Amino acid sequence: MTATARGAVRVVLATAASRAQAASIAKRLVEERLAACVNILGPARSIYRWRGKVEDEREFLMFIKTRAALFSRVERRIRELHSYEIPEVIVLKPAAVSKPYMRWLLASTGSKRA
Repeated sequence: MTATARGAVRVVLATAASRAQAASIAKRLVEERLAACVNILGPARSIYRWRGKVEDEREFLMFIKTRAALFSRVERRIRELHSYEIPEVIVLKPAAVSKPYMRWLLASTGSKRA
């Protein structure tokens, strides 16, 4: 696997207020070929500061597998579909990706011809 190919893969972390909202976002991202796969974990307990108060809420964490080139579109789509004023969108670059998984991910995202 070349460094260029490995560099093409990204994992985006995002949270949602409910399992249904996470599933809805995940389904749209996969249907629109912006993500190859989305894992939803939770509920998770999130403690954070919002508007001067410490909040303690239940959220669902999405692991979104996509191409690096699609990150800005993934982020924009999450913002459009999300109920939060400022949704969490964090991108991670994997240190390594297995060749078969990478080929599947690249074939599952982008144009329908891929």
